[in-house]
Amino acid sequence: MRRAFICPSKYVQGENELLNLGYFVRQYGTSALLVATKSSVKRVREALDATAVKFGATFVETDFQGECSRDEIARLGELARKHSCHCTVGLGGGKALDTARCVAAGQGLIVVPTTAATDAPTSHSAVIYKPNGEMEDYAYFPRNPDVVLMDVSIIAASPVRYLVSGMGDALSTYFEARATRRSCSAVNAGLPCGARTGDCPPARGTLAAQALASTCYRTLLEDGYKAVLACQAKMATPALENVIEANSLLSGLGFESGGLAAAHAIHDGLTALYETHAYLHGEKVAFGTLAQLVLENAPTEEIEEVLEFCTSVGLPVCLKDIGVADISADDLRKVARKACLPEESIHAMPFPITEDSVAAAILSADALGNAYRS
Repeated sequence: MRRAFICPSKYVQGENELLNLGYFVRQYGTSALLVATKSSVKRVREALDATAVKFGATFVETDFQGECSRDEIARLGELARKHSCHCTVGLGGGKALDTARCVAAGQGLIVVPTTAATDAPTSHSAVIYKPNGEMEDYAYFPRNPDVVLMDVSIIAASPVRYLVSGMGDALSTYFEARATRRSCSAVNAGLPCGARTGDCPPARGTLAAQALASTCYRTLLEDGYKAVLACQAKMATPALENVIEANSLLSGLGFESGGLAAAHAIHDGLTALYETHAYLHGEKVAFGTLAQLVLENAPTEEIEEVLEFCTSVGLPVCLKDIGVADISADDLRKVARKACLPEESIHAMPFPITEDSVAAAILSADALGNAYRS
């Protein structure tokens, strides 16, 4: 059986770590294209200037427009060529990082998240959107980022909602990897740059990925609530550092090399409802995780453990928590249909999936969440 595991060349996490960014730029040359919005640059201006002076690096600022679209990727690529940039730095949220990934195209990429809101920073893939914000396609690159640099000081000062959303994304990692292993489904780690052409046979997950996913879940249970309190106080504590690593590294490697299943597919289905658009990715994934546990008829104790964790840190446990106060039969069918599209990860579950079973799992998870709250 073919197995695959992928990861960044280097992951570095620490307080004031942005001050070392210039060092990593100098591994490629002297100049870097900086893919970041003006607001993100303003937030870290002092540290950027300091690391540029200390290491003799130049950052070519781009005024990233906020959407990972083909037009924006082309504009920034031309800017990189014009200034003969030696590498690309993505700084900020997910769309800035994905745009940097696309501009770098697998060569000389440094990723600097300013929140721990998702597990995407370590990935070798990006989501491309149309200029109006509608999702267009996925892009896969020959390798993961060369450096993922997590500045704990910056993340500790970010809104706590982003940290909690990251925990919602990370919460699914263990359960989706477990389902993928049981079904012996393929994982993203086996996808080459030309994945859509069928040039490469599928690959299954590794024991390493399963171990990382399990550690991710245990870390959330042990340190999640303490990390929320630390972030509310804007203080870097060991618990916060552990959760940043769980949200970013453990979950990132766990999902890409361990596999996705129903939780993320149900998230995708929920995006069909306009009411959910104001909620973050990880918030919807958390509810999708509960729905997956119902779908697979997980033990009651396990479901209660997840419900307890979610309520302790402030993650959604029912539909009204993600803006859906009263779901109609038509809307429920719309969500289930989108979650069950042939290309969706829900088919990595170790049993046949139907729209009816997904709809039932969503309603049952909603009822369980409401009952737990009362």
